[in-house]
Amino acid sequence: MPVKNTYFVESMRAQEKWRIEECINLLPSENSASPQVRALLSSDFGNRYTLPINQKYAGEFIENGYRGARITTEVEQKAEEVAKEVFKAKYACVQPLSGHIAAMITIAACAKAGDLIMAVAPENGGYDGYASAYIPNLYSMWSMPLPFNPKLHNVDPAKASYAISKKKPRLVILGASAILFPYDMKPIRKACTEVGATLAYDGSHVLGLVAGGEFQKPLKEGADVLYGSTHKSFFGPQGGIIATNRDDINSQVRKNLTWRVVDNAHWNRIASLGQALLEMRSYGSAYAKQVIKNSKRLGKELKGRGFPIMFGDLGFSGSHQLLYDPKAIMKKYGLTVNDFSVRMEKSNLIIDSVGRIGTAEITRLGFVEKDLGSLADIFMAAAVGEQVKKEVKALRDRFGLRFRFDS
Repeated sequence: MPVKNTYFVESMRAQEKWRIEECINLLPSENSASPQVRALLSSDFGNRYTLPINQKYAGEFIENGYRGARITTEVEQKAEEVAKEVFKAKYACVQPLSGHIAAMITIAACAKAGDLIMAVAPENGGYDGYASAYIPNLYSMWSMPLPFNPKLHNVDPAKASYAISKKKPRLVILGASAILFPYDMKPIRKACTEVGATLAYDGSHVLGLVAGGEFQKPLKEGADVLYGSTHKSFFGPQGGIIATNRDDINSQVRKNLTWRVVDNAHWNRIASLGQALLEMRSYGSAYAKQVIKNSKRLGKELKGRGFPIMFGDLGFSGSHQLLYDPKAIMKKYGLTVNDFSVRMEKSNLIIDSVGRIGTAEITRLGFVEKDLGSLADIFMAAAVGEQVKKEVKALRDRFGLRFRFDS
């Protein structure tokens, strides 16, 4: 049967009604964007190019490969200007199309074929892309895991420093997909300096907290470069960003953009990211503080109702995430984490299938500590299979997007 001419518009309306109006989103990898950020994504910028090459092309000096790019080029420059301010960096690059692309650009800028990379292992919550079979393989590099303390759910700073001194990697990457607590960066920075390694910080998950001055200040604490996704705890469009204070890293990042890892950087996304950066500049501090408060409180509320949230002895979380025990889910509910997430979705409570619960989007919607008991009650009812869509909708209706400009 042919696709109707109205299918995609109707799908958009159905998606927005369901996910924006009827669901409570507890995914740590997503967030809500403001109307201004969303409007910029659908602007004319999305149909335009700019290619400032500033070099001879076919024997003639070309400033820009495309005409009509005056405003587009300025938008990128202004977005980078605000990014430098927000992340307290000398340089910022907003061209990466995703956090993964930002990682690829950074790795290419900081290491070469045959080099060793050390990062948090996937089995400890690290990003799968840093395993040898993935990004390192593309660049003929290889990777090893950083020593990890599972009881603290954190990199073991002493053992990691020792491993760095012995293995002498070219690049060390802190950051993870399941990240709860800040890293003790000082000893790791010292070890990297001693062996000549670059220390990178993948802030994909905690970028909004970092931008708000909470969780960790990676560049101030010793990271040579910070990069990550712009749509998780950071409430921008899907995309990536790189920030650094080092001239040489910035130079290599720029070298690895046009005609290497990036060509069309999607300037509607860049304009949208610029707007989100302005919002973060104005509201990031209050937002980031509340995200962390909400994580700690939601962990307490769920744990008090018998849900197997982990690391209660450590305060549950210092980020936008909570982790729960998959084995306890099987024992308590007879479900895998994947099947548990399916059960929760039936009540329009959206969680992921790997054992994480996120508080970034509910914080953007205005949830504070006093609201989380009600959320925990609904969550626990859905967890045992009760149909609570009406209760989810009623709770969702009490809130609207915060930490944004009025017009």
